[in-house]
Order: sequence, then C-alpha cells, then structure tokens
Amino acid sequence: MFRIRESDIEQALSNSLLHGDMNRVWDISQKGQKLTATVDPVLLQREKDRASRAQLNSANGDTVEIHDQFYRDHKLLLVLFRVMAVMPITRSQPGRITFSWTSTATFYAIFFYIVTTVIVLVVGYERIQILQTTKKFDDYIYAIIFVIFLVPHFWIPFVGWGVAKHVAVYKTMWGTFQLRYYRVTGENLQFPRLKMLIVIISIGCLLLAIVFLLSLSALMEGFALWHTSAYYHIVTMINMNCALWYINCRGILEASSSLAKCFHRDVRIECNSNLISTYRFLWLNLSELLQTLGNAYARTYSTYCLFMFVNITIAIYGALSEVLDHGFNFSFKEFGLIVDATYCSALLFIFADCSHKSTLQVAQGVQDTLLEINLLNVDQPTQREIDLFIQAIEMNPAVVSLKGYANVNRELLTSSIATIAIYLLVLLQFKISLIQQAAFASVASGKVIAH
Repeated sequence: MFRIRESDIEQALSNSLLHGDMNRVWDISQKGQKLTATVDPVLLQREKDRASRAQLNSANGDTVEIHDQFYRDHKLLLVLFRVMAVMPITRSQPGRITFSWTSTATFYAIFFYIVTTVIVLVVGYERIQILQTTKKFDDYIYAIIFVIFLVPHFWIPFVGWGVAKHVAVYKTMWGTFQLRYYRVTGENLQFPRLKMLIVIISIGCLLLAIVFLLSLSALMEGFALWHTSAYYHIVTMINMNCALWYINCRGILEASSSLAKCFHRDVRIECNSNLISTYRFLWLNLSELLQTLGNAYARTYSTYCLFMFVNITIAIYGALSEVLDHGFNFSFKEFGLIVDATYCSALLFIFADCSHKSTLQVAQGVQDTLLEINLLNVDQPTQREIDLFIQAIEMNPAVVSLKGYANVNRELLTSSIATIAIYLLVLLQFKISLIQQAAFASVASGKVIAH
C-alpha cells in the first residue's frame, strides 16, 4: 500500500503554489505599488489564500483539531464503544487518538469485562444445561443459538483491545487527511447529516437490543428475565459494529465525492501539472485511508462475518427441519428462527453493501474528470501528471480488504450465500436420511408386531 508522507504533500504543495512568485505578488500588494493594478483581484486573493493554507502543518495537533469534523461527528460512537469496553481508545491530545494498556479507559474496560464475564459464564452454564437436558428439536436449536450469541463476548480482547492500536492510527489519519484536504481545496470537508444519523442509529441499536431481549424473555419458556443481563452488551455490540462500519464507509463516500467535485472545479479554472500533482497525492491519501480501514478492523469483521454465517446457517436449518417434521405450521419458535436468520442476513448485507458503494465512488469521480481533459490543450508536464494520476488509480484499486482474508463488497454476499447453501444441502440430506431411517424402522417394527 502506498504510504503518504508529510514531505510528499509539502513538496507537491510547494510546487503548486510557487511560493517565490506568490511572495513577490504578496509584497507588491502590501506596498500598494501600481503594478498590482495589472493583477486580477480575484486571482490575487485566491493565491493569497493558497499561500496561507500552505503554511499549515499536519503534524500540528491543534491545527488538525480545528479541521477534524469527522471525529466531532462520530464521537458518540467512539464513546459508546468505550462505555461497552469494546474499544478503549481516547483523544489523548488535540488531533490525536491513542491506545494505551495503562490508560484509564483500558482499566475500566478490563474491570467491565471481568464483571460481564462472570454474568456470561453463569448464564452460559444454565444455557448449556438446557442444551443437555432438552429433547425437542426446536428447543435444542434455540439453545444452540443462545449459546452461540454468548461467544462474541469472549472475542472482545482479541477483536477489540488487540486491534485498538491500529484503530487509533486509522482514526488519527482522518484528521490528517481533512487538514490536507483543506490545504489543497480551500474547503473544510463536511459530512451532511452524519451527526444526527449517528445519534439516531446509536439510540436505535440500544433500543433494538432491549426490545429484542425483553420480548424473548416474555414469549419463550426457559429464558428467564435475568438471563437477558448477559446479552444486552453483546447484542448492542453486534448492532453497533455494523453501524460503525456503515459510518466509516459513509465518511469515505462523502470524502471521495467532495474531492471529485473540488477537483472538477479547480481543473476547469486552471489545469496545470502542479494542480494535478497535489490532487494525485490527496487521492492517494484517501485510498490509503480506505485500505487502512480494512486492515485496522480485519480481526473484528472477519470474526463478525463468521458469526453471521454460523447463525444464518443454523437458523435456516432449524426452520427447514421444522417444516420437514411438521409442515408449514409456524409457531413462535419457528418464526423466531426466521427472524434470527433475517436479522443476521440484514446486518451482513449492510456490511457488504455500504463497502461496495463507497469503493465505487472513490475512483469514479476523479477518473471521469481526468478523462474529460483535452490533452491537446495542456502542456507536456501536465500530460505526464495526468498519466501518473491514472496509473495511480489503476495500481491502487479501491477495494476494502480484511488483510487479504476477504474483500468486502457485494461479491462477499454472493459467496456467502453459496457457502451457506452448500452447508444447508448437506445438513438437510442428513435430516432427510434420518427421517427415512425412522420411517423404515417404524414400518419394520409394525411388520414384526403383525407377525
């Protein structure tokens, strides 16, 4: 993956802004000499603003803090993950998010995890007891699903704390990118309605978990009200992980769309090699941000997908088995299996689809603008920069990869459906063979009794 260094951005901006000439124009305008009358006031002001922005430095945390709108918008999500002890990262200083094993957030996460682990183990023991004593097939399937829903709790140290350092780097990169975006485009990157959307989603995730678990406790035998205490943080975490991925992809989508619009605008005003070069580095920074998203959360969402696959397979198999045994006579438990499969399928679809949409937009906008440029109307250095930009897009495809384990796009959905279908066919073949064996045994015993 191409790593954008601060020196690369500085060099590109320096070449684009032509500091020497701009300072000369600045001095002339400050002295009020008649020569400024020949300079277009709009152009002069534009160059003044660009020269001023060129003095900003991404290494300055206070400056980054001013332009880090993405952090301010999705801060609520980070706080909720910290409260649930899933991701103990903190804003340790302006413009920088860090993780430390000796921080207060980490100590709280460990304490919270120990307390919830005790509750999960107690409830898990009772659920396993039910699993061992039940003989009804539908009760057995439900018992398995409730045990499986406890498993994500034990992944938290591995998929949460274990990747917190990488997530902190990714979150910090957002601030650096937004400052670079401002330096190149002259505009602050905005995320319309994102903050309100995050508030609605966060409240929805909490309420959905509470309503889901309370309804199960009220409608199902053997699922005591106090058992729900082991599931609240787990179900909320599952919902919030999907929301977090959606918000990150939404941020990438907004950033790529805004970058494409600004690039198209500036190319129409002035199309030169230095401008193309600065936007090339800015686009590479965005591409790097997209790749870092997948790498930072690779463990988290790899296990997330596995959890969804297992749940969908077991739930559909349980529902189909009930149909084979009793026909289309839907009880609450059968309906619950369908709801569980639908719920997990919806989360998996959102996870894959939002990634697909964001990756499509990353390269499309700037590539369209590059292809619209008439090469006969630009000089050779500009032609060379356009070729380099197009090559950079081809060599850095916009793909979210979970460290090579899987590419997160719509193909992940089709491959998941195919895999689940194969397992279901195998399981249903065993189920049908067991039904046939039971039928043959019943017929055979009937013949023996008749004789």
